Amino acid sequence: MTEKDPDFSSYRNPSLSQVVEEFKELWAMVLPITTMNCLVYIRAVVSVLFLGRLGSLELAGGALSIGFTNITGYSVLVGLASGLEPVCSQAYGNKNWELLSLSLHRMIFILLIAIIPISILWVNLENIMIFLGQDREVTAMAATYCIYCLPDLLTNTLLQPLRVYLRSQRVTKPMMYCSLIAVAFHVPLNYVLVVAMGLGVPGVAVASVVTNINMVVLMAGYVYVSGRCNMRWTVVVGGGDGGAVMELLKLAVPSCLGICLEWWWYEIVTVLAGYLPNPTLCVAATGILIQTTSLMYTVPMALAGCVSAKVGNELGAGKPYKARLAAMVALSCAFLVGIVNVAWTVIFRERWGGLFTTDHMLRSLVSSVMPIMGLCELGNCPQTTGCGILRGTARPAVGARINLGSFYLVGTPVAVGLAFGRKVGFSGLWYGLLSAQVACAFWILYVVLVRTDWEAEASRAKGLSGLEMATRNARREVGGGGDGDEEGKRLLLCDRER
Repeated sequence: MTEKDPDFSSYRNPSLSQVVEEFKELWAMVLPITTMNCLVYIRAVVSVLFLGRLGSLELAGGALSIGFTNITGYSVLVGLASGLEPVCSQAYGNKNWELLSLSLHRMIFILLIAIIPISILWVNLENIMIFLGQDREVTAMAATYCIYCLPDLLTNTLLQPLRVYLRSQRVTKPMMYCSLIAVAFHVPLNYVLVVAMGLGVPGVAVASVVTNINMVVLMAGYVYVSGRCNMRWTVVVGGGDGGAVMELLKLAVPSCLGICLEWWWYEIVTVLAGYLPNPTLCVAATGILIQTTSLMYTVPMALAGCVSAKVGNELGAGKPYKARLAAMVALSCAFLVGIVNVAWTVIFRERWGGLFTTDHMLRSLVSSVMPIMGLCELGNCPQTTGCGILRGTARPAVGARINLGSFYLVGTPVAVGLAFGRKVGFSGLWYGLLSAQVACAFWILYVVLVRTDWEAEASRAKGLSGLEMATRNARREVGGGGDGDEEGKRLLLCDRER
């Protein structure tokens, strides 16, 4: 790369046609991913509906188990897998196909290790919940659900990395179709296991596991048939490749923390709602609002993943101008999505709660908080997208630090102070979330818009992704030996914070 490269300057003003073209490319990726996220959301709703059909005890136990598995398991696996985003996207942009496949293998190896302590937690759910003072009958039902979900941990060690791996190569429609086929069988699968066979709660859990297995089989089949991955597994414990796994962990752990810190905060809100006056009403309203935010989150989550891939691709290809343009277009789209969310939460605030309950008091409580939740999304959309941009530039630790400060040093004190100190009540918790989202969005945008040197990021991405390629080529030229020191020196797009 030289200074004469027309793509190297990130300070050129883009033309309208360039902006429109970038917009089209971005949404060609975002729409299939959004559809896939909605399908996954529908699958979760179907599971809850079948639990509710079984009875209140089964619904309560299933809800407790779902919350526990989300906090201790799925959020961790999704977060760790997101560390693959900068590696794969930059390697794809640099046409380093070997690094692309190796990184997938390494991440699967990391997740296989991670599910060991998670499995221990899931097996001991009943003891943990009884220790925390939960109802024994509900806890026993939750433990049953959790035990039957254990195989899903193994499934997700393949599912989550495959999603990131394909998205980093801008392959989104096949993922959507794979999810559509798998979810299409989810309802009849639940009916057969829960109603026809009478398996109850275990049947709901097994149906979810089988649906995820179907997704994995379909996606892995696509990867194999399309030839997008070298299926020769090369991850080893120790030696040079062990060092490469550790370098990948340097990206995966901050990515995991950044996602989990936000994810977990919503669970904390649910707990805090249980200490308010009329806790049953407040917890029920929290459940409805969190389900609503999960639905709204499908678009910014897709936008974040796709812009991470786009930014990483362009940086890996040595095109910081295009990376910056992708980031700016994505942030603009995020603000528009946020405005749409504000609008519909205000317009439909009186009717939305009626979709979930006929209780007048519960509907009124949900209605009173809906506009606040909409304003939260006005901050959440750009901050989520900004975190995706930071992952694309291999700086997930920056996003993790901002999430920690915003949600736990700003949002939590404000929520507790307003809800309990100032006696604002239930809405005080959501004003706490609003303050966290505002702080988070401000700092994320400051880092992306002011503190990011796109030329430096492109040089770092080009150099680091090219270094492994050069090292491997040099080793082949001397006969393929030297797996020790040469491999130990390899850098795998490690996250070097300034």
